[in-house]
Amino acid sequence: MNTTKNSIRIRFCTAFLCLAGLFANAQNQSKPMAAVLGIDSKGVIPDAETVGYMVRLEMEKVKIYNMMDKYDVADAIKKNNIDVKSCFGKNCVVAAGKSLGAEKMVTGSVERFGEKIIIALKVIDVKSETVERSDATEYLNLQAELQKMIEISVKKLLSIETDPTLVNVLVNYNTPIESPKTQIKLNGPRMGGSMTFGDAAGIMGAKESEGGFNMYPAMFQFGWQQEWQYLSAGNFQALIEGVALIGGLESGRVIPSVSLLNGFRFGKGGWEFGFGPSFRVVQKANGFYGDGKNNTVDGKWYLFPEWDKLNPTVAENPYATTRRLDSRGVSMLSTSLVLSAGRTFKSGYLNIPVNLYVSPRKEGTVVGFSFGFNIYKKPKVQ
Repeated sequence: MNTTKNSIRIRFCTAFLCLAGLFANAQNQSKPMAAVLGIDSKGVIPDAETVGYMVRLEMEKVKIYNMMDKYDVADAIKKNNIDVKSCFGKNCVVAAGKSLGAEKMVTGSVERFGEKIIIALKVIDVKSETVERSDATEYLNLQAELQKMIEISVKKLLSIETDPTLVNVLVNYNTPIESPKTQIKLNGPRMGGSMTFGDAAGIMGAKESEGGFNMYPAMFQFGWQQEWQYLSAGNFQALIEGVALIGGLESGRVIPSVSLLNGFRFGKGGWEFGFGPSFRVVQKANGFYGDGKNNTVDGKWYLFPEWDKLNPTVAENPYATTRRLDSRGVSMLSTSLVLSAGRTFKSGYLNIPVNLYVSPRKEGTVVGFSFGFNIYKKPKVQ
């Protein structure tokens, strides 16, 4: 009994496999036979033959056509004396397709133009001698990703959905992925300069014996920028920027500062503006300004303890106490508002931000510029 059951099972499985094989064969026979003769290649590292192999591989992956084996194509080319290095025009490709016995021929070109790689592909129907499908796509000049570019072009050629992340990285580099969950981290060195105006400029340039800092009101700055994009929608991005700088070295001083900006970048031109708090360590002291009375000089700044030396017999100081920048004072944290505007220039994966900024302060306004560079990292899409 068990032997009979096993025999039935074996026959059933064999019949099923035969039907599956016949069905798969019928599907393959229903697909048009297609061949890739050659893809013209200019300005890129792979030659025409290698690029042709890449296109054939991606065509086989999508399984729209029955692709002729490259060895069969090579053998037919040799027998029919077809020059694949120059056979890219429609008439030549159609004639080659008839010699190969193919119903469809895939041809095109991969060319570099400056900072762009342009891939143009088309499917030619051999019988009607017409272009059935075509696609031309511009990519960034990232030759290491050529296979991925061809994958995108083949899918676009055949109206197959492409990976949006891959497309945004290689094609629409200036157009971030439209998702509120997309986060991009950019960081890199930052440098520039600033100029201080108002009372603070005078204090900076004054002698240390007078409470000044004996330094230039203009200073060079360098440091580091860290950027986080927390919102991306088309050509608009919202971001947080952290910029840490050190300045004053040309005057023999070290003045650190940290700024946290809420920024907005919009348009394909990379225009941006931002605002936020800035923190730095300064030296301040309590004192008063003289008015020409009580042994004081009109408009001169005095430290509060100096009153006892000027007027030892008068206990009470009639002048209002003021706190201001003074090299003889104590170090403390100072805050201010920073307003910034600029533009980010792009070259491949490299970003070059250039910004102008102003920081209005009660003791004096600071105006400056900064620039730097950072590297784009592929985003994580949640």
